[in-house]
Amino acid sequence: MVAYGEEHLCHPTTELVTFTPSRRRLPAFRRPLGVPTTMLSAARRRRGFHATLGVLIGLAAGFLVTSRLGIGLVTALWDGSANGTCSGTGGSWPLPANPADRKAGLRDRDEDDPLRIIGMTVSGETVHNSRKTLLFVGVMTAHKYLATRARAVYETWGREIPGRIAFFTSATSVPPSNRPDLPLVRLKGVDDSYPPQKKSFLMLQYMWERYGDRFEWFLRADDDVYVRPDRLERLLRSVDSRKPQFIGQAGRGNQEEFGLLSLEYDENFCMGGPGVLLSRETLARVAPHVKTCLRNLYTTHEDVELGRCVQKFAGIPCTWSYEMQTILYHNSSGREAFTGSLKQKEVHRAITLHPVKQHRHMYRIHNYMKSLKIQELQQQALTLHRDVASMMALLGHRPEAAEQFMLGNGVPLFPAKMGSRGYLGDTAMLGIEPGLNKFTPHSEVEVLTWDFISRSLYSASSTNPRRRIDSPLKEGLEDVVREVMDMINMYSKQRGRVIEYREILYGYHRLNPQYGADYILDLLLVYKKYRGRKMTVPVRRHVYLQQQFTGLEIQETIDGEEVVIKSREEDEEDSVLEDQLESHQVQSPFRDAFENGLLKIGEVFPGMLSPSEPKDSASKIRNKIINFILPLSGRFEIFQRFLSVYEDVCLQDDQKTTLTVVLYPSFTDPPSFNNSLSLLQRFQLKYPLSRIDVISASGSFARAEALELGASRFDDKVDNLLFFVDVDMVFNTKTLERIRLNTIKGKQAYFPIVFSEFDPSFSIHRTGALRNHFVVSRDTGYWRQFGFGIVSVYRSDMKLIGGYDTGIRGWGKEDVDLFDKFVTVAANFTVFRSADPQLVHVFHIVDCDPKLDDVQLSMCKGSRADTYGSVTQLAQYIYNRKDQIFQFAKYRKHQEPPS
Repeated sequence: MVAYGEEHLCHPTTELVTFTPSRRRLPAFRRPLGVPTTMLSAARRRRGFHATLGVLIGLAAGFLVTSRLGIGLVTALWDGSANGTCSGTGGSWPLPANPADRKAGLRDRDEDDPLRIIGMTVSGETVHNSRKTLLFVGVMTAHKYLATRARAVYETWGREIPGRIAFFTSATSVPPSNRPDLPLVRLKGVDDSYPPQKKSFLMLQYMWERYGDRFEWFLRADDDVYVRPDRLERLLRSVDSRKPQFIGQAGRGNQEEFGLLSLEYDENFCMGGPGVLLSRETLARVAPHVKTCLRNLYTTHEDVELGRCVQKFAGIPCTWSYEMQTILYHNSSGREAFTGSLKQKEVHRAITLHPVKQHRHMYRIHNYMKSLKIQELQQQALTLHRDVASMMALLGHRPEAAEQFMLGNGVPLFPAKMGSRGYLGDTAMLGIEPGLNKFTPHSEVEVLTWDFISRSLYSASSTNPRRRIDSPLKEGLEDVVREVMDMINMYSKQRGRVIEYREILYGYHRLNPQYGADYILDLLLVYKKYRGRKMTVPVRRHVYLQQQFTGLEIQETIDGEEVVIKSREEDEEDSVLEDQLESHQVQSPFRDAFENGLLKIGEVFPGMLSPSEPKDSASKIRNKIINFILPLSGRFEIFQRFLSVYEDVCLQDDQKTTLTVVLYPSFTDPPSFNNSLSLLQRFQLKYPLSRIDVISASGSFARAEALELGASRFDDKVDNLLFFVDVDMVFNTKTLERIRLNTIKGKQAYFPIVFSEFDPSFSIHRTGALRNHFVVSRDTGYWRQFGFGIVSVYRSDMKLIGGYDTGIRGWGKEDVDLFDKFVTVAANFTVFRSADPQLVHVFHIVDCDPKLDDVQLSMCKGSRADTYGSVTQLAQYIYNRKDQIFQFAKYRKHQEPPS
């Protein structure tokens, strides 16, 4: 026997609950509220008669069985004797004889004040005098999920609801140690067993008795649902809570359960997972009858029984609305739901998302929703700037004058000036209406070219004119199409139609560095009309779009931590604190970092930090020692150039660096080993205070083995910053600054994108023996976006991911393997890539050993082909030698030697 109902110190009576199969129901409970019995169909009367007969037969059979076994009916009687006990066949337990002790027991039983639990400290706060009383959220959870799911809910959307939230769990639960302030309600007499029917019903009863007169709406939620509070608030404020409302995603059970839930043809229930909303009027009608509903359960499904209870005592079903499947969205992927990409129309349209089984993804979803909110606010800001610019034009003023414009009584239109934290942006730029003709080129060079989008991407500005659409552009197109379809279908309900997206037939794309990204797209759509004369027809539409850039935002970090920079106004307000700092001979390293809204360039890194005492962060960055590790075999003349650069940049400038050369013998140039060794010894004598080491290696040259051998000389217990470099590289002090800033121990490795020179014979800028290697243009070289050979990382992080694969021999592949390890193996680790114009790979002919394996040989040949020259130069070369090219093509076609 299981007795359900509100727990008391002692029950005057205990009612016998007879469980019947799910197909059998009590006649009175089947009847819709307010419908006379005579109005029921004959079929329903027959089913009621059969159900009644079944109940009577069941009672008779139970009586015979229990009498035969000698077991009497179970009753619980109030024992009014002086000892104060509750007695029954199950035994007795003592009660406090003293009324004061009994009150103390009540206080222990309800040890937390219900209002204090939810932080309702304002006396008399109700729906009539507060905006924070729109909604009360009751989250059903269990003790094992308090430190994970419940905490994630409380730290994300639970803090932003227009009301209060509480977590309902078993009587023995305690707040988690990592979130002791979690608003926890321990339901007495309730455990964490499944199904949680008793927990659900008693939670509703608790909500009504403690908070019923203080909130308009009540949300019954699970601990694996994500709620968008702003959208939920808009929905609830548009619905009258004074009427009985039961809002949720309507269900009637899955295919296996159909007909087994004791539901009539016109009955349904609100699925519990995505959340169930009850108005105050609904809860007022249902809460007094919780015990009755618990005594008459027909299934093990908590949400089905709640729907049945609401139908009986509130007289309303769950909302029959197909749209609820979109608003209260349930993903059927189970534990993997919402762990992938969140850029989906279902996620963008939903108010609630269920289920989020992996609590860490609750934070990820919350951050994504915050980013969407930021985008909405940025769009609103752009619209306001356009309104300001339009009004300025109507008043006869130029948009540039908006920042100095004064309203009535000397109130400035823009109170915060450029360079201040509250600066609202440049109206002259942000206020321009969207259009594809914002930018006017003044010469042929300034003309912005369009890329053609089809199955592939065709671009005149790339070295590969026809290529697949890369991931950033593909993601951008998906975002654009989703937003366009949302705008098209914004008023679809009123018009009785919906338009669905199929595909992009073709399109054009270009990037305007000043204003944003432009698109011209030809979309294939499907028009569906469902009101009036129904039809479904395919349509094509051209859309002209512009994604406008917003204002410039700069974030400064040191070792991954953001530097909070004060504006000039804040510096004036903090002058007293500044005086105190100066009296203690301590300088602020970031004072006056902003000048007219932009960082001052050219002081420290370059110019990111002001000079300061050795103890502050700027000096800490400057004092990082960079340990160069250089593998070498042969190539003595190139090594001389490298040492010359190292001497100019590092040794003569007293930079904090060391150099470790891993020297291999060369079978093609035997004297180079001794020559390189002698050169290094001369440098050691010339700079005795600088650390220059040589590691002599044997055998054939292998870059992975050489770099790992050099790294092994450094202790991973010390902050050793390693920079793996090639002998072909030239650099300057700006490169050293970037290495120190962009390499963060335990957090980030730096893989700079180096500039690789073309063959000088193709370039008019590279004539003569001496040339400037730091001339960056499309005719002098290209960015090695897929080169990962140059890297800076801490020794401890290298050891963590396993270092280089020394089994890789010969040319290439070891750098890609290391990059993959940092991406896949190192948890919570960032790989930072950035173009470094002061880190240049000097041209040399790439020799590809035919003995390399297929992958390495293909990579080597591809690298060699990239270094010939730019597309323009190669095209000109072919045009100037078209006769020879045709003759060579004819030879290749017929395999005949040229005449």
